Amino acid sequence: MPEMPEVESLVRFLDERLREHAIARVELAAFSALKTYDPPLTALHGLEVEKVSRHGKFLDIDAQGVHLVFHLARAGWLRWRDELGEKPLRPGKGPMALRVRLDDDSGFDLTEAGTQRKLAIYVTTDPQSVPGIASLGPDPLADDFTVDTLAALLSDAGRSQLKGVLKDQKVIAGIGNAYSDEILHVAKLSPFKPANSLTDVERSALFVAIKDELALAIKRSEGLAAKDLKAEKKSGMRVHGRAGQTCEVCGDTIAEVSFADSSMQYCPTCQTGGKKLADRRMSRLLK
Repeated sequence: MPEMPEVESLVRFLDERLREHAIARVELAAFSALKTYDPPLTALHGLEVEKVSRHGKFLDIDAQGVHLVFHLARAGWLRWRDELGEKPLRPGKGPMALRVRLDDDSGFDLTEAGTQRKLAIYVTTDPQSVPGIASLGPDPLADDFTVDTLAALLSDAGRSQLKGVLKDQKVIAGIGNAYSDEILHVAKLSPFKPANSLTDVERSALFVAIKDELALAIKRSEGLAAKDLKAEKKSGMRVHGRAGQTCEVCGDTIAEVSFADSSMQYCPTCQTGGKKLADRRMSRLLK
């Protein structure tokens, strides 16, 4: 799943290529992906792209006040093409969801792999009207996101587990399954630790890990083409997706907890005092 660092990299990639170009045509292949009907997709035709930005994991293309907003969800991705073919899209066929063609015949496709159709596309004059954007928590890379901001969020979360709090977009925008694993590993905190139980030292360590890990992930992706971002994300992970491998910090074996539709990875020595977490959501092994 693309998380904030990948979305930020896509924003920079697209802004360089879309800004000051007009949108010639937008074609929809997956009708279930479009969540709005007014304005229609055709409202984008002929409009010049003024900027590309993001809201958490939502990407926002602003074309003279009409916004094409999309969330790639778990299996969505963006494929850039310097020259798009003339063959029209075939609705309902394969992974294709949307095609955006610019005035120079370059453009991009939005695709979604698998059978779960969660890619979401919106056309709106106000991005805050998109439900997922309106409910977002603060952006962790914003200047006004301070250690005090984090402390208040953790306090409000009560005894909710840290892993879930970091992933909750209504609490903090942009962090997902992968980077929450990485952040907790760097901060040396158990993913099951209650959010309101952190000491001042632990909160400071978590704050620094959030800021540093996200910023470093964006820096690693700087200048990469959209097609290379997935590989860069995977190569930069220390614990996420590396169950059974050796922790590069302490040499212990990276462990895993599996859930119904996801999993998380952690280092027992670095994060849980050498103990392995029970492989179920309701584990109370550690406080």
